Amino acid sequence: MEEQRPERPGHARIIAAPEAGRVLDTVQLRRLEESFRQWATEPRRADVRQSRRRILLLFLLIRYTGAKLHEVLGLDPWRGLNPERPSVSFGQGETGPPREVRIPERLALEMQAAFKDPAFQQSLGSLLQVDPGHVRRKFYARAAACGFAKQLGGPDALRKARALELMQNNLPLPVVQNMLGHSTPSLTASMVSFSEDDIQEVARLFLDRESRRQTSARNSFFGKISRIKRGDIQAKVELVTVGGHGVETIITNDSLARLGLRAGLLISAEVKAPMVILQKGEAKPRCSAENIFAGRVERIIRGKVTTEIVVKIPDGTELCSLVSSEASRRLELRQGEPVWVMFNSFGVVLHLE
Repeated sequence: MEEQRPERPGHARIIAAPEAGRVLDTVQLRRLEESFRQWATEPRRADVRQSRRRILLLFLLIRYTGAKLHEVLGLDPWRGLNPERPSVSFGQGETGPPREVRIPERLALEMQAAFKDPAFQQSLGSLLQVDPGHVRRKFYARAAACGFAKQLGGPDALRKARALELMQNNLPLPVVQNMLGHSTPSLTASMVSFSEDDIQEVARLFLDRESRRQTSARNSFFGKISRIKRGDIQAKVELVTVGGHGVETIITNDSLARLGLRAGLLISAEVKAPMVILQKGEAKPRCSAENIFAGRVERIIRGKVTTEIVVKIPDGTELCSLVSSEASRRLELRQGEPVWVMFNSFGVVLHLE
């Protein structure tokens, strides 16, 4: 198959990446993590192993939270880690409330085990407080050992790589902004319908999925049920996404009762790529599809029989449409062009986490 990939523009301030927009992708981040883990267990001397273990934890925190280096170095291990949620809180002891960031459960358990290890505590004393220059040098060295440009392994580049990874996997932009500590109009707007607890719960659901790797991520919306209209056989369920979009679906009353759906419940909605229809034109299409979004073509992957067209809507969500290659040629779509994305309410599947 022939693949056409556009340059990905920076998304607001969050992912203005170094080196002409290049950051490590998910596969490269995994390679870097494996390199750190191997490096941390190599030394025979216990004190050197513990020192490297601390650098590994700093890397893991930045890699999975997108936090700034000074935030991670200032983390209070005893008050900042909450293994039960699981989450870490940055800014403990500073003016203003701390910022809570959800983390994968396995990372929380690894951190808890390290902080409770007497040998780790005794050899390191102040735990995470390390010279920032020393941390950067170690990060650069691991990136270079993997064959990457050393700058791509720096704390700032890792933060941007995590933000891009989250958005490419369709975590709603306001949740990404919240995780990284950005306060923006889109985040403020989302808080009208979503509380801080709601935002944290969406992040938790996403991280659980990411850890299990059981979702393709595309064509998936996180949202809150805003209204349910019950009919004699079926019911219409309306939800508002974290990005502020409305999505409608039709399900049976039996499914409604079985899932225990109610207004205010957080839920995810997915649409299969063949159900997604595309249409060019400036005016919003007049059609029977209940769900219509304006977007721009992000990339096109052409095959002999079918073509995959990925469209990005304003909140950063990517929607994938799978059409015949003949239909794709008739549409004459190009990367960067505006396009309307549509799907019927009967094509939306709801998932409780």
